[in-house]
Amino acid sequence: MKTTKSRANFKIAQLAIPGGVNSPVRAFRSVGGDPLFIKKAKGATVEDVDGNTFIDYVLSWGPMILGHANPGVLKAIIKAAQQGTSYGAPCQAETDLANVIIQAVPSIEQVRLVNSGTEAVMSAIRLARAYTKRDKILKFDGCYHGHADHLLVKAGSGIATLGIPDTPGVPKDFARHTLTAPFNDIVATEKLIHKHAKDLAAIIVEPVAGNMGVIPPTDEFLPWLRMITQKYEIVLIFDEVITGFRVHFGGAQALYKVLPDLTCLGKIIGGGLPIGAYGGRKDIMQMIAPAGPVYQAGTLSGNPVAVAAGLETLRQLKKPGVYKELEKKSKTLAEGLGESAKAAKIPYYQTRVGSMLGGFFTEGPVTDYTSAKKSNTVQYGKFFHGMLKKGVYLAPSQFEAMLLSTTHSDSMIKQTISAARNVFKIL
Repeated sequence: MKTTKSRANFKIAQLAIPGGVNSPVRAFRSVGGDPLFIKKAKGATVEDVDGNTFIDYVLSWGPMILGHANPGVLKAIIKAAQQGTSYGAPCQAETDLANVIIQAVPSIEQVRLVNSGTEAVMSAIRLARAYTKRDKILKFDGCYHGHADHLLVKAGSGIATLGIPDTPGVPKDFARHTLTAPFNDIVATEKLIHKHAKDLAAIIVEPVAGNMGVIPPTDEFLPWLRMITQKYEIVLIFDEVITGFRVHFGGAQALYKVLPDLTCLGKIIGGGLPIGAYGGRKDIMQMIAPAGPVYQAGTLSGNPVAVAAGLETLRQLKKPGVYKELEKKSKTLAEGLGESAKAAKIPYYQTRVGSMLGGFFTEGPVTDYTSAKKSNTVQYGKFFHGMLKKGVYLAPSQFEAMLLSTTHSDSMIKQTISAARNVFKIL
């Protein structure tokens, strides 16, 4: 596999861009080597500048659930762009997307569109603080909620990948308002809540942790969080930036039948273009300006091109059988990978929720950030490069999800399992 042009591009990029990338995980630091520079993508494949083609299980970190360059989405984007790329004024499509989200996500009565998942979470927390007149928030170790100052404490995603415990540049005064507890640990979380209940504005959680690998909630965890937050009048926020419209059309909350007060969305609702949203109970959402006193604004919020891409994506996802087919493909792939690892006697603990797959190079089980960090990241790096040489592009980090799209064919899944079988044997 030639990577001459990618390596040359990376050297040039590092002169202009810190680390040569615009998001840290892309740099391949945790798996070694230099990143591939992608030239184009179609369906379930990406092609790099050297002409290598790969079956893609990163999918732009989640949004491309319909595959890359979906014809319907492209048509919607072109049609919208021909009428102008940004208005800075209301347009009907914003309301249309808002209504689709409200109809799909059980807990959302009103929704505000923004430009990213990070912005959605920042805004939801500000709103929760205003609503409760409290300052502290509680998050869970290894969950990632964007790069806002108060949310980088014991975070997952790139923070986990790079092994950064807490990032410089965040004032201690900000961080002291953020409490952390182990994911899935009711006992530890309850102690913190009892101690700080009068000061806790919100508890924010990824209902399925997708930024320290894929870690599902225990059967008791989310229902208990709903119960305890209602008891102490704490706002419960589900960060469904990854899980929203991926594990179920109505998100993880529809799958697990636990309704939060506020929900944060992103990725899929933009069909591959930058977007985010936060929504929830009407009495809380009515506090946002201009309806209420909590200020939040954005020049590109409700961008007509991103909204058009999102509307077409959700329209296609709503068709009968889409999630059933995704479930079938994901199950086949997960079982094939597991059997391949077992045959090679490689410790490999698997997790999966819908089309989100996790595989940890550890004896397992993995239920939280502490157990996830026991994974053999060196071995994952070898597995990653082995799969890459066989034409399979995985996330360049042990602590990210493997994701499927509607365009991953049965033959692609068979090819992936065959590649994994060979790589596991080498390991």
